[in-house]
Amino acid sequence: MWARKFGMRVPQFMVGFGPTVFSRTKGETEYGVKAVPLGGYIRIVGMIPPAEEGESKRATRMRKFIAEVRGQALNDIRPGDENRVFYGKPWWQRVIVMFAGPFHNLVLAVVFFAVVLTAVGTNVYTTRLSSVPACVLPAGAATAADQNACDEPIITSGAHLGEKCTLGEANCAKPQESPAAAAGLRPGDTIVAIGGTPLDRDAFDSWTTVQEEIRSSPGKPVVLTIERDGERRDVTVTPIENTVYVEAGSSDTETAGFLGVSPTAGFARQSVGDVPGYFGMIISQSVQKLVQIPERIPQVFRAAFLGEKRDPNGPVGVVGVGRISGEVFAEQDFTGTQKLSLFLSLLASINLVLFLFNLLPIYPLDGGHIAGALYERARAGIARMRGRPDPGPFDIARLMPVAYAVAGVFLVLSALLVIADIVNPITIG
Repeated sequence: MWARKFGMRVPQFMVGFGPTVFSRTKGETEYGVKAVPLGGYIRIVGMIPPAEEGESKRATRMRKFIAEVRGQALNDIRPGDENRVFYGKPWWQRVIVMFAGPFHNLVLAVVFFAVVLTAVGTNVYTTRLSSVPACVLPAGAATAADQNACDEPIITSGAHLGEKCTLGEANCAKPQESPAAAAGLRPGDTIVAIGGTPLDRDAFDSWTTVQEEIRSSPGKPVVLTIERDGERRDVTVTPIENTVYVEAGSSDTETAGFLGVSPTAGFARQSVGDVPGYFGMIISQSVQKLVQIPERIPQVFRAAFLGEKRDPNGPVGVVGVGRISGEVFAEQDFTGTQKLSLFLSLLASINLVLFLFNLLPIYPLDGGHIAGALYERARAGIARMRGRPDPGPFDIARLMPVAYAVAGVFLVLSALLVIADIVNPITIG
């Protein structure tokens, strides 16, 4: 739509890649379906400009390769296309055209998340307490699975933290009483305010607020307003410093404030006003996960080929997404509304990741074309300031070796994820 609006010729609009299964030409555009349903593309005439003046004619393997790619692109240009080529349009028009695809992924993500939050409902951690362990056990301790094993001495510091021991040994003592139990908190209590700030017990971020306040306050008194049997009371608790898991399902730990309470899972709708905050939280988490992908790939490799336990917070491929979707719909403990919520949330998450991923400034991603147009604009501005002529379109063909290298990395990563999703899958269990 945007390419046509700016007068560019679009010869193809395809769903999928590879051999054409079906196509029909309408106007000057061929619409069709390809054999490999892993995305899609539109082809715009003149994506690669002619060679710049003064370009070296020295024959090298790389220059021959670039020349072949450039020649194939320029062969699409027909008589009369001189003013309809992509590279001949103003830089801002090219930015809008290349941003349009990722932007519509963003729109779909917003729509899906908004529907889930306001109309269907989403899984949340409520501020109602499900358990209050009697004692404090560090994450990873041999007795951590049994939070009631408070009479068994453990190592309280050092490399063997949390291991069972015999009283009298160095750094050996019985686990201390949890701050929550010491303050008189009980399962079934509902936290309705923290530090005087009211909390919605079913809001998507209420338990996160409680968790962040506790983790950031080791040794500092925190006032909780709880509701018990219809009555409200203030309880002052002092979180202690303890070794806790960074996130659910992870084996990584960190030192943070610890209280000794767990939330009750719930399912609730949110207000329209919660959508921006929820979406901002999801974007922040998604960016963090994208940044972490390179460091998580070695673990995926070990899980696929060396039998190591799969990281439930690691990346998954198309096979993994399909498997998790199937498990969600086969799970008898989920209601139909919960299944619909999880499915729409999955669609929303995929669209959000596509938006963020395609904006990476790497050719051939859309972000690479956008970066090229912005660079061209900056280069022209500098030339004008220096009183020099406009150097013209940026030769994106020079980035073709990068494009093929990036494509190769993507193919290897995709193959690795497919293998891992088959032999050592992540499941909702």
